Amino acid sequence: MSPNSTSARPDPVRKIHDDLPPARPPGPPAGLRTLVVGAGSAGTALVRDLGRTPAFGLTPVGVLDDDPAKAGRAIGGVPLLGPLTDLTELAVRHRAQVVALAIPGLPAGRVRTLATAAAAAGAAVRYLPSFLSALRREVVGSDMRGLDVNRLIGRHEVHVVSSDIRTVIEGRRVLVTGAGGSIGSELCRQVNAFGPSELYMLDHDESNLHRLQLEIWGEALLTDHSLVIADIRDRPRIQQIFRDLKPEVVFHAAAHKHLPLLERHPSEAVKSNVLGTDHLVEAALATGAERFVLISTDKAADPTSVLGASKRLAELIVQANARDARGLGTGVFSAVRFGNVLGSRGSLLSVLAEQMRSGGPVTVTHPDVTRFFMTIEEAVGLVLEAGRMARGGEVFVLDMGDPVRIVDLVHNFAAQVQLGAEEVEIRYTGLRAGEKLNEALFSEGEVRLPTEHARIYATAVDPAAPAGTCPEDLAGGLTGLYEAAAGNCDAEVLRRLAGLLPGYRAPQEAPVPALSSPYPDGF
Repeated sequence: MSPNSTSARPDPVRKIHDDLPPARPPGPPAGLRTLVVGAGSAGTALVRDLGRTPAFGLTPVGVLDDDPAKAGRAIGGVPLLGPLTDLTELAVRHRAQVVALAIPGLPAGRVRTLATAAAAAGAAVRYLPSFLSALRREVVGSDMRGLDVNRLIGRHEVHVVSSDIRTVIEGRRVLVTGAGGSIGSELCRQVNAFGPSELYMLDHDESNLHRLQLEIWGEALLTDHSLVIADIRDRPRIQQIFRDLKPEVVFHAAAHKHLPLLERHPSEAVKSNVLGTDHLVEAALATGAERFVLISTDKAADPTSVLGASKRLAELIVQANARDARGLGTGVFSAVRFGNVLGSRGSLLSVLAEQMRSGGPVTVTHPDVTRFFMTIEEAVGLVLEAGRMARGGEVFVLDMGDPVRIVDLVHNFAAQVQLGAEEVEIRYTGLRAGEKLNEALFSEGEVRLPTEHARIYATAVDPAAPAGTCPEDLAGGLTGLYEAAAGNCDAEVLRRLAGLLPGYRAPQEAPVPALSSPYPDGF
């Protein structure tokens, strides 16, 4: 099969899951993909109602029930997928956007367990008011109540993606790095809807790629050329991929992102977040990519952590090469920052769900700690919109509203899964090395610039900012940084990070001592 052939690939927009009944008309669901929990009279009536009333905006794609006698049956033409204990797994597998709890009279503890299991999969939760059971009347779709993300994040969810994105995606070869991660996989799903000629999904974890292909195309034979196993640290491999595939649009989502771990292992942060980005930008320039978008983080603004410092350097690499690209009249290179993402693997929402489900205390670093929040759909919409608007060298930032106190988010989440405030035990652990009490979206040396999109800003260096905001000899400084990281000399890595980013201060706590040799005795 040639790299540009698509004849053997199922149409991802028109193909539906193999496990859905063949009698259903081809095409994507008209509403949000919904799992209905409960195959009794309430669940059956709900499936019927939602199917008859598209205005509810929910399309059942599966039903869950614990009754073994119902296994393998279809409820109103919708397949029964498995027991309630498999809710999280099935919600992920079937890309459920909503989980509807349709068992009136279910004990509150069971409701909480199911609601947190659904939230852990990134699905919104709808449940039937308990009074329905007492009234014993027939359920209708309008009786559903939901997990309101607006209450969780303290603002209305912003949908920034527009049909104009098609102008930069349709008919082009698109590469997504870190494709198996939460942001990367959502990027792949949304990019795929805009008709690229090829969608190349790059990740170093083959299990993630298998899952992603199954989610997008409904089958995962792992024989398709669109799946690319590679480590962005491997420069020759990245160069080979770009030479062979010649991607025209690149979304770079691959990164190490867990702040406390990177404080302990700064060399690893540099190898992936800085050097890996350098390899990709270099290859994109060499092969004439039209657009390159780096996914960054709000922690890159006035960084106090290794994570933030490494991502700020990645931004600077993109900006420096954007200038070179403009001079050559070639590609457009830009970056986009955003805050914490609800619904991603390891995100606060999934951690809260797991802690509440296990009955343990909810851990929060500080009573007054705040963060900016957005949904994963918002984050990906921003990345796509930035790719369209970019002219080269911008760092885009979404207007994310006011920061949210973590404690308030915990209480809002608990209330929506029917858990009283007195039932939520919060244990404060203290801020960890590198963590800020309050995040910022813009550095002190940056100014906020409006763009054509009302909810998206760009950054520019403030002329009044102190010298050294962007190092003059970035390339030279990076060479020394890469050498220190290659030798796993964490103390030297921290020293060089501080030298490259004058506002960054290395943590006081010493990192884990590096091995005296890359290969201990016996290897």
